[in-house]
Amino acid sequence: MYLIGNIALILGIVISLYALIANIIGLKRKDERWLESARGGVLSLAFVASISAFLLFYILGTSQFQFQYVASYTNNELPIIYKLAAFWAGNAGSLLLWTFLLSIYTAIIVLNKKKQNKMIPYVSSILLTNILFFYIVMVLNANPFEMTDTIPLDGKGLNPMLQNPGMVLHPVTLYMGYVGLAVPFAYAIAALIMKRMDAEWIKLTRRWTLTAWLFLTLGNMIGGWWAYLELGWGGYWAWDPVENASFLPWLTVSAFLHSMMIQERKNMLKTWNLSLIILSYILTLFGTFLVRSGILTSVHSFGDSNLGSYFLIFMAFMMLFAIYVVATRYQLIKSDSKPIESYFSKESSFLLNNFILITATFAVFFGTMYPLISETITGTKVNVGAPYFNKVMAPIMLVLLLLMAICPLISWQKAVFDRFIRNTLIPLFAAIVFAIILVLMGIKGIYAIIGLTVTVFMFNVHLAEIWRGTRARQKATKEGFIKALFRLTRKNQRRYGGYIVHIGIAIIAVGVISSNAYSEEVMKTVGQGESFQVGHYELTFKELTEIEKNGNGIVTANMDVNYKGKRNGTIHPEKIFYGTWPEPSSEVAIKTNLTEDLYVVLSSWESKEKATFVIKINPFVSWIWAGGILMVIGTAIALIGGKTSAAFRIGSRQRGVRA
Repeated sequence: MYLIGNIALILGIVISLYALIANIIGLKRKDERWLESARGGVLSLAFVASISAFLLFYILGTSQFQFQYVASYTNNELPIIYKLAAFWAGNAGSLLLWTFLLSIYTAIIVLNKKKQNKMIPYVSSILLTNILFFYIVMVLNANPFEMTDTIPLDGKGLNPMLQNPGMVLHPVTLYMGYVGLAVPFAYAIAALIMKRMDAEWIKLTRRWTLTAWLFLTLGNMIGGWWAYLELGWGGYWAWDPVENASFLPWLTVSAFLHSMMIQERKNMLKTWNLSLIILSYILTLFGTFLVRSGILTSVHSFGDSNLGSYFLIFMAFMMLFAIYVVATRYQLIKSDSKPIESYFSKESSFLLNNFILITATFAVFFGTMYPLISETITGTKVNVGAPYFNKVMAPIMLVLLLLMAICPLISWQKAVFDRFIRNTLIPLFAAIVFAIILVLMGIKGIYAIIGLTVTVFMFNVHLAEIWRGTRARQKATKEGFIKALFRLTRKNQRRYGGYIVHIGIAIIAVGVISSNAYSEEVMKTVGQGESFQVGHYELTFKELTEIEKNGNGIVTANMDVNYKGKRNGTIHPEKIFYGTWPEPSSEVAIKTNLTEDLYVVLSSWESKEKATFVIKINPFVSWIWAGGILMVIGTAIALIGGKTSAAFRIGSRQRGVRA
């Protein structure tokens, strides 16, 4: 196994270097034989990477502790699903996962030769450069097939916080998002090298970009859900440096997905779009650098890593390379650009959307890096916590939500103000009524009320747009409402998929604003049989039980729950003591309904008859997960959709809304 694994890594370097050189020679000589050989090299590389990945899965699943990586992240008692998930628990495995995914992506590109065969050698060369870097790092510094000096009887095991279903999904989805952004970056650079200044590279990579954004969204949502269940502090986002590292490219790609539509439709913003996709790609490398450098404290980072310098050098190299290519083609890009015709148009609103998202990116980046900047300049490390991010990001996101409400009501090229006002009145009136109702109900917090009102306005606008489109189709076709809605969405999947994504964001915003502004927290020490009240809940501590399972000691508190005077079942918060880990892990007990979560943590105990609990009432947290599901559904619909049909564009103009 050791020999096969290391041969596969060495072959990875040799094949990726050969394919890269073959591409360069083939392009320089315009020799199809070399280009075809490079294509074969890419396919061979995907095969070799697959062998390495399968081999690592195998040695993890069969507990072969003679391998350092297996001994470091698994043990005999670990369930098989977490033994396999240990693939990406450490540096060496996560780098192999990255390499494997990128090799598969590159193979998919070279296999699809239609319409883009002239760009493929350039694109695959850029991706091969990335693959070659990762193979070199693995061989020199993070070999997943490194052997131990002596074979231990058992391994160290997986960090208890990682023994959660989130471990199976969260890292993989984030990596698929990170790796996926290398593809549009490669196409953008290839288009510049070939001096193709049209929107062809955007059309070829639209689905790649949207898929990468989808996986980044999934990764961030699953990460929040995982933190909420596992960490025991009652939250889902702590503005941790590594959390921010995955959020930064999500923001920039969100901006790109909007501005790319302007280039597709109007042939504008070419330099801006190139800059955005380059920045998004660089931010994925920056995020990887943060995780592996150890320069910032994070619960997510690989604390024993010394790979930061490798990623810093590679990030600088790729950034300088991209800047050089853009600079040498800048006059060509500039001469082929067009100005925006009207400030009151969808183009302008998308550009403003981009400005807000980039402002948010800078705010998060600055807050993340400020401790390092402060330490470098003054010698004193100043921690930047959640209060800074909440204070800075809240108004930025509020403006973004307001813009998301207005943008669907504005037409391309030049909007008609009277039509805009007509379409705004009903959603705005409904939002104002909602705000008045909140005040009359005695809801406090002016900023939270403003945020919720803007969110409801945005939600109403999108529902109204879907309603108007469906009613217009009903009148034209005499179809039933559900059938008309389905066919309307199918006719313009990109547009209505986007609307569903925006509705999902509105639902998430309700959860985030409510849970931050209106949560309650209580710490109670109670005796056996004693009851206490938190919000609408009455909790009764029945008993503590101790059991041993899979070599771990588990202490469970059994509690009865009444909600608004009615029996609501039982909850069982736990502490798990792992034989291979010094600190116990909290298993939170959560009861969820439509409007709030009861969140209970067993904090400590003096005896079986007396225990201390932390109880939180978190309003509308479940809406965050529901909104995330809607975002995924909307993105999937937009991924399937293509160009707007001529029939739909005619129908849209007939009802006074431009497609």
